Amino acid sequence: MAVFVLDKRKKPLMPCSEKRARILLERGRARVHRMVPFTIRLVDRLQEDSVLQPVRVAAAPGSKTTGLALVRDAETVDAITGKVTRTVVVLMLLELQHRGHAIRDALTQRRAFRRRRRGKLRYRPARFDNRTKPAGWLAPSLRHRVDAAIAWIARLRRLAPVSALSTMLHRFDTQLLQNPEISGIEYQQGELQGYEVREYLLEKWGRKCVYCDAEHTPLTIDHIHPKSAGGSDRVSNLTLACFPCNQRKSNQEVRAFLAHDQKRLARIESQRKAPLRDAAAVNSSRWALLQRLEETGLDVEVGSGGGTKWNRKRFSVPKAHCLDAACTGHVDAIQDRQQPVLSIKATGRGRYKRTQLTKYGFPRGYVTRQKRHFGFQTGDMARAVVTRGKKAGTYVGRVVIRASGSFSINAASGLVSGIHHRFFSLIQRADGYGYSLTKIASTQGDAGRGRSVAAALSLPGMNARVSRANG
Repeated sequence: MAVFVLDKRKKPLMPCSEKRARILLERGRARVHRMVPFTIRLVDRLQEDSVLQPVRVAAAPGSKTTGLALVRDAETVDAITGKVTRTVVVLMLLELQHRGHAIRDALTQRRAFRRRRRGKLRYRPARFDNRTKPAGWLAPSLRHRVDAAIAWIARLRRLAPVSALSTMLHRFDTQLLQNPEISGIEYQQGELQGYEVREYLLEKWGRKCVYCDAEHTPLTIDHIHPKSAGGSDRVSNLTLACFPCNQRKSNQEVRAFLAHDQKRLARIESQRKAPLRDAAAVNSSRWALLQRLEETGLDVEVGSGGGTKWNRKRFSVPKAHCLDAACTGHVDAIQDRQQPVLSIKATGRGRYKRTQLTKYGFPRGYVTRQKRHFGFQTGDMARAVVTRGKKAGTYVGRVVIRASGSFSINAASGLVSGIHHRFFSLIQRADGYGYSLTKIASTQGDAGRGRSVAAALSLPGMNARVSRANG
């Protein structure tokens, strides 16, 4: 994973390797500017005296997770043919986990409480026919997805010399661009035919056979209600099956084929009728994200979901949101993709509500109005060194404060409660996100477990410089 580098005026320079950052810190040529994502600040260099290379931020928007990739474009020109080859060198992989479902649930609860107050506690006429929404309005849960992605792209622009952007627009028509005269059945049977539907089916059914749960094997598309019996090609009638199961099922009805396994049959029936809310969320916010990216003034490259999967298959890249971002757009080769992924979870910066309620709307407790106690606030990344007692040890993670001084910490080993505040030392102030490092395995659908970012970043002399950087 690359390390961000700033000059002494906090202007972005080219990212460096972890080894290079460790040498700069040991020699006193750099200071720790930020822990996550790890950033150093040089004390003897300016941006004007450095050579910058083309760096690009690629985004793969999703309903629950948006993949981000910071890449360097290396272009080579063939001296004989003049063909330009674009090699994408991955500098950093990030995955941003949204909290749209939490926003939706909070608004639903507020609406229920509001209707209860108006209907049962006092009379107040309903307001529903005197409100207008502005052009381009998005629901708060959808707007959060766009705002969070834009916020992190802006943060990466402050930490790296970004000169271009890329995004995946799932319905972008590349065939029409290549052949404006395409029509009829030629339009339907292009080079990327079926890639969008297949990708959706892989996500919907978990990339495994629905009849035997076989994974890491070639999967085929099967009609739940056979076409020979009048079944259609609608997405709700399609599923994934391995080749042996597809052959055994043949043109049988799924009820007859799974008569011996009623639980699996019920699970398939419930999942096939699942609404397309994830696809609807992406379709609703994709144009808003593209418009916000174009407002930055940088060159914006747009790719399709089918083209991204095509690139991923060509280069044998495993399925992951961040690697989808790296494969977006025109890519001839990809390098340095095997590296840890910085997983970013949107947690929010707190809430205004000071009263904790039961599910019926009655108060069950109160939150202190003071947000910070003993120099800490909930969400700060801290290190707790407990020297004695049953909980002796070193813990690193996000802290949960209490006015009594007995804190909790979300460490890599789990939640540890009841630690006195005097054992804590601050690493980084809360910024509304939780961080962890994950590893993408070589096989699809298999990823390593997450671990604390602060525990993973252990450069020499870091602890001595953290207080100076936070100050």
